[in-house]
This record gives sequence, structure tokens and C-alpha cells, in this order.
Amino acid sequence: MSAVLLYTRYQFRETVRIPMAALGTLAFPTLFMLLFVVSNRSVSGNTAAATEAAGQMSMFAVISAFVFNLGAGVAEDRAKAWHSYLRTLPTGPLAQLGGRLCNALCFALLSLIPVGLTAVLFTAAEASAIEVGTTVFALVLAGVPFAFLGLAVGYSMPLKAAIPTVQLTLFPLAFAGGLFLPPSVFPAWLDRISNVLPTRAARELVLGALTGGGPPLTASAVAVGWTAALGALAVFTFRRDEGRRFR
Repeated sequence: MSAVLLYTRYQFRETVRIPMAALGTLAFPTLFMLLFVVSNRSVSGNTAAATEAAGQMSMFAVISAFVFNLGAGVAEDRAKAWHSYLRTLPTGPLAQLGGRLCNALCFALLSLIPVGLTAVLFTAAEASAIEVGTTVFALVLAGVPFAFLGLAVGYSMPLKAAIPTVQLTLFPLAFAGGLFLPPSVFPAWLDRISNVLPTRAARELVLGALTGGGPPLTASAVAVGWTAALGALAVFTFRRDEGRRFR
């Protein structure tokens, strides 16, 4: 555990030394919050709609932090000679991986602060302290499959391919999953596709915690299925990379 904490501190310091990397993780979800929620008075002025939108944007913030930090971050690490040297130390690869995961979690939680402040200051969103606590837990839990997705991209691609892959995957998934616009405005064909996407399942889990109503069973099943599939993909790409580079 001490080695994981050491790597977490190292990864966090390395990230914040590049201000644009940290700023992008924190600012983009807030920017989307301003564009899609605050600017729309029919949403920001309605308590139920604003609360739902705040939950959606919070989920987008967590997904962005996991996918970008792990996808681009792992791909960047693999290109460095320093990373290869660290791999030869007695701690092995799991301590580095644990540090990278904890660092992504730190930025995921930090990204929730500006989104939450924007919701409180500029919209009519409301939630009790208990609902906020359960929602944060749901956000982290719902973000697990996207952490696996980020690892799969990072361990299977070079940095130049990982960055556009992350972008081309994240934004369509976020839109089709109802994180920018509520699924109630989707046409029937898009809603059918949306129901089997991990982002839609994550949205339902988070809104269920935020409203106290609980998620639908179908969303829970979809989330579990995607977690298992992407987890298996992440393990496969990790073991393949280890076998190729450190035999």
C-alpha cells in the first residue's frame, strides 16, 4: 500500500506540473455544464430538470477524468524509458497501476467540485447531504467500467493513437448515453441504442442515487455486463503489453 501511495503522489505531481492537463480535466465538464444547462433557462430554472442535469454532467466529469487520465496517461507512460526502469523495481507493475488508478480517482473527485458549485450558484438544483454522499459513491462505482476502458486504450495503443481514440469514444458515448441531453428528447431509434450503452446505464445509476428512487434493474444489468466485458479487455491488454515488453 505504501508503494501505491508513493506512485499516486508521483503521478499527481507529474500531472499538475502540466497546468493544461489538469485544467482540461477540471474545466471541460464545467464548460459543458454552462453550455448545456446554465444557458438553458427552462432547465436551469427548473429544480427537477436542473438536478437531473447536474447529475448527468457530474457523470460526464468522472468519465472524462478516468478515460483521459488512464487512456492517454498510460499510453504516455509506456513510451517513456523511465517507465521501463520503474518496471524493473521489486514493487512490480501492480503498484504503478494502483498509483495511476488512484491518481485518476483523485482528479475524478476534484472535477466534481466546479460542476457542483456551478449547479449550486447558477441553477435551481437541490439535493440533501445524504443524496450528495450517495451520489458521489454512485459516480465512482458507475465510473469503474470507464476506468477499464481507459486502461484498455492506454495499454493497447501509442499516445498519438490513444488521444484521438479517447476523444472519438468519449463524446459520442456521452451524447448517446444522455449525459448532454436527457433521453426523453431522443428519437426512438437512438433511445433503443442508448439503453444498451454503458453511459446510459451509468446515468441511470447516478440519477437513481441522486433522486433516491434507485436505478432500474435493466440499467444495473447493463452496467454489470459492461464492467465485466471492459474489465476483461483491460486485463487482456495489460497482460499482452507485459508479455511483449518485459519477457
